[in-house]
Amino acid sequence: MAMADMASRSDGKPMTLAEIAKQQDISLSYLEQLFAMLRRGGLVKSVRGPGGGYIFARPIDDIRVSDVIAAVDERITAVRCEPGASKGCMPCGARCITHDLWEELSNHIHLFLSSVTLADVVNRKVLGRSGYLMQGGLPHPRQKAMASD
Repeated sequence: MAMADMASRSDGKPMTLAEIAKQQDISLSYLEQLFAMLRRGGLVKSVRGPGGGYIFARPIDDIRVSDVIAAVDERITAVRCEPGASKGCMPCGARCITHDLWEELSNHIHLFLSSVTLADVVNRKVLGRSGYLMQGGLPHPRQKAMASD
């Protein structure tokens, strides 16, 4: 949210974390921690002095949502187990019967977030990427079965 807010309002000028915190109702101390990680990840640069704050280190159409998530050490996974690990989430160490399903979902989430840039978010070009199924492109399997009844 903070990066999208910054992308939508910065106009290339430095933005203070206090501005972002107020606009997004996010704790300033939490933002300070996040932006330190984003800076180390090469996504933002700090500008010191009067009128200082943070600016993007590269154009927003070159910053993918997955880059932001990786920079702040977040993992988006739909499985309890370590993705790709041989040991599973069951008490006996086995992989649960739905492990492959959820691991594949995690892979799809990562691929999707890797395909979306901050510019896409700001320009509202995200909706429709997966909406094809919901907007009549392909029928849902349940709808297909009901139509044949």
